[in-house]
Amino acid sequence: MKKRIYLFAAIAMTAMQLQAQRITLDTYIGAQLATEDLNGTARYVGMGGAMESLGADISTIGTNPAGMGLFRHTQVSGSFGLVSQSNGKSFQDGSKTNASFDQIGVVFSTRSGMHSYLNFGFNFHKNRNFNHVLSAAAQAVNGSSQNRQTCIKGIRGDLDTYYGESQVDNLYDKMIVEDGVMYTIDSKDYQFDRAQTGYIGEYDLNLSGNVKNRVYLGLTVGIKDVHYNSYTEYSENLAPVLDGINFVGMKDDHRITGYGFDIKAGIIVRPVEESPFRFGVSVASPTFYKLTTRNTSSIHDQYGMQKEVRSDADFRLNTPWKFGLSLGHTVGNYLALGASYEYADYSTIDMRTIDGSGYDWDGYYYENSSSDRVLKRHTENTLRGVSTLKLGAEYKIDPTVSVRVGYNYVSPMYKTTGVRDQTLDSPSTYMASTTDYTNWKDTHRLTAGVGFSFDQFRLDLAYQYSMRDGDFYPYQNGLSASYIDAEGQTKTLTNECRSVGVKDNRHQLLCTLSYSF
Repeated sequence: MKKRIYLFAAIAMTAMQLQAQRITLDTYIGAQLATEDLNGTARYVGMGGAMESLGADISTIGTNPAGMGLFRHTQVSGSFGLVSQSNGKSFQDGSKTNASFDQIGVVFSTRSGMHSYLNFGFNFHKNRNFNHVLSAAAQAVNGSSQNRQTCIKGIRGDLDTYYGESQVDNLYDKMIVEDGVMYTIDSKDYQFDRAQTGYIGEYDLNLSGNVKNRVYLGLTVGIKDVHYNSYTEYSENLAPVLDGINFVGMKDDHRITGYGFDIKAGIIVRPVEESPFRFGVSVASPTFYKLTTRNTSSIHDQYGMQKEVRSDADFRLNTPWKFGLSLGHTVGNYLALGASYEYADYSTIDMRTIDGSGYDWDGYYYENSSSDRVLKRHTENTLRGVSTLKLGAEYKIDPTVSVRVGYNYVSPMYKTTGVRDQTLDSPSTYMASTTDYTNWKDTHRLTAGVGFSFDQFRLDLAYQYSMRDGDFYPYQNGLSASYIDAEGQTKTLTNECRSVGVKDNRHQLLCTLSYSF
């Protein structure tokens, strides 16, 4: 059914392009950039990441830097493997199975006393692997549609603001406005597909050491390199109308690049000289990102008519502080046990607009940024603190063969009431190029591994199975507005959608080769 809503387009395309320079990420995309995967060396992954107090593995350089202080020999290592998604379908550049280069690093160990060492380390590892495909489809609820959402926002006055309308709304304006009149057309169903690719690479430089083999200290400075690519296709099959539109398809190509830095510090203490038991404490500063976002969005109907908009901008993103506690214990030279706990409050993620930049009188470049306060409140209401529990064990069958098992649990980041609010008075909303969102639940990771020693060489293999479920929404549920129709009657227009259950289950095979001397 085709409804006429008398609404004149208030924001021109040129105005949208001028305001696009204030664009920031929204809560849901920002959360993806702030989180990390369980990745690193095969030994670290095989033990579920529970090596913060056990140390002597180069992957602890980014979790508890004091773990690097337990090295007694110089070591070089490199890791690579395969990651396969067990659900979804391959789409565009997104594939269910991908090869991955995951880690390369070196630690130089030097003796600084009878029982003390001073170590220097450098490591690269893939902090975040964005490769992921997602598909969702459902019947429309009471004719709800994405074009109806644009119409409702127009009635509410959400399109006539300082920031202007979003790219999605702008495209629907161009497609469904005739002679200054906006139409809303009932939808029968929708289909959504997304292909994500890219990664966040982390480059860590570490200084660590120990005092009399009892206290271990470490400091790591990290630089992160962001490459995020997301391609989506969304289509609605609309209710048949006479000489009108019965199909609308949208495409969005979104890319984010940039860099950031953080500082991590840690300490490990062996409280009893005669016992190998030790505990550790670590803290990581926020990662301070400077990022650039670029995207191209287009809309087309069944006749092939297409409209397109583009935008790009720079912005800043600060991730939360992270705190960690860990325990480690060894029995003889054949058993190692580890347990770690980490906490980060993701409701404190701060996405910032760049207000101005230039050079001062001394010729130094400066840049001013400010927090998007409206978006910050939304983030506080959508995300929450996350606890990560790591448990791991390693058993040496003989001096040359070790077996490992681990478990890694991450509590939910998204509140069950979380919504990608399309009415926020924020540039991140009004310049949005998509409207979908997924409230992911907790993550369970099961790991196992095996290691082989050959004199100074070591080969480690690991397997990781990661599981999480989520609730997908194509657009905001329950948005409504009242208007007066052509007969002078007051009517209410409501847009509803039900969540669609989606899964993100992954298999990872990882291999690490290392050489000690």
